[in-house]
Amino acid sequence: MASLRGKTVFITGASRGIGKAIGLRAAADGANVVIASKTAEPHPKLPGTIFTAAEEMEAAGGRALPLQVDVRFEEEVEAAMARAVETFGGLDVLVNNASAISLTGTLETPMKRYDLMHQVNVRGTFLCSQKAIPHLARAANPHILNLSPPIDRAGAWDPKWFAPHVAYTMAKYGMSLCVLGMAEELRERGIAVNALWPRTVIQTAALAMLGGAVKPEHTRRPEIMADAAHAIVTRPAAACTGNFFLDDEVLAAEGVSDLDRYAVAPGTRLHPDFFV
Repeated sequence: MASLRGKTVFITGASRGIGKAIGLRAAADGANVVIASKTAEPHPKLPGTIFTAAEEMEAAGGRALPLQVDVRFEEEVEAAMARAVETFGGLDVLVNNASAISLTGTLETPMKRYDLMHQVNVRGTFLCSQKAIPHLARAANPHILNLSPPIDRAGAWDPKWFAPHVAYTMAKYGMSLCVLGMAEELRERGIAVNALWPRTVIQTAALAMLGGAVKPEHTRRPEIMADAAHAIVTRPAAACTGNFFLDDEVLAAEGVSDLDRYAVAPGTRLHPDFFV
């Protein structure tokens, strides 16, 4: 099995949830994990900080570098990339996981919230990729992975994905458009750019803050996304770019047929995620 041992993986929003799970999977290989997130102090409603995540990743077998980073600010991102390279000697993988969400209609979306989603999701993804590219270009198998929806299949542009929360959908699809463009732009430089999205809702602490519309027993654990991400970023970059992956499809290609291990309540009906 391909490994991330000794590789440096920079993950935005890695203090909790899917980002942390991806970091833990990389750490289990013996990777260097850069935890680039805003949460340095405990959140009143969400567990975990960059420091507690770092402790878990080092306990899992990796090396961790917790950095307080707001992906909206160029100087913070640039400094974090430089610190990562200085600490670990290079950069092999960038995971653009940080995201802001507001499932509100046009009249119910304050412009402050609109700006936050677009600054974090689209601009943050573009900015982190821009600052990572010069470092990734020196890596043996460089990957950029955006956690964003598939836009290359039937139904992707169905109005039903836009009407209830057009601002959020625009922000997430913007991340996918970065994949579409950057994969081709960076092809000759050997840098892979792909997207990964879950088939079903993933159980995270943040899910409860969205109103409890989906009960935990109808979800999967973040580890399914972590294993799928690991499979993608360990593939040869030159042969794996410009794809819009779903987690279960990635694992099926790896020979994983039993997905019950990822279910919060095995055997229970799973709730499909947005955009699929």
